[in-house]
Amino acid sequence: MTDLYLPDAAATHALGVELGRRCGAGDVLAAEGPLGAGKTSLAQGLARGLGVPADHYVNSPTYAILQIHPGRVPFCHVDLYRIEDPDEAYGLGLEESVGTDGVAYVEWPRRLPDLIPPDALWIRLTPEGTGRRIVLSAQGGRGARILEAFAAARKTPSS
Repeated sequence: MTDLYLPDAAATHALGVELGRRCGAGDVLAAEGPLGAGKTSLAQGLARGLGVPADHYVNSPTYAILQIHPGRVPFCHVDLYRIEDPDEAYGLGLEESVGTDGVAYVEWPRRLPDLIPPDALWIRLTPEGTGRRIVLSAQGGRGARILEAFAAARKTPSS
């Protein structure tokens, strides 16, 4: 588990870039936190770390539910905020995008818990003062690999 304080949106974005650089096809990141906690800033950083072009706008897909962005691997951004019942999600194609050939970032994952594989990286963002606290916790091999690579990079100034 990694627990960090991020003073602003720029720091959240930068952390997302570093995480994105360490993710690969099939990885799933499950992001929790209240509205305004920084989930979209983190997603924008992840996109850049995954090679999504800078001119490709990444926003929260609250109404679309799923957006797929091109990068070194596809970046599948899922926002389950509007899902109130798991039955609502059937037929949206989410299971075809999460844990497959791209990196999936799922906001509000507890609204559709069966979508999240057992080896995801869980991210908890909590507003704190003018910034936010972020807790990264690994479940299973994939989540642990991302977290270990991220921790190693933070210890090495040349990353």
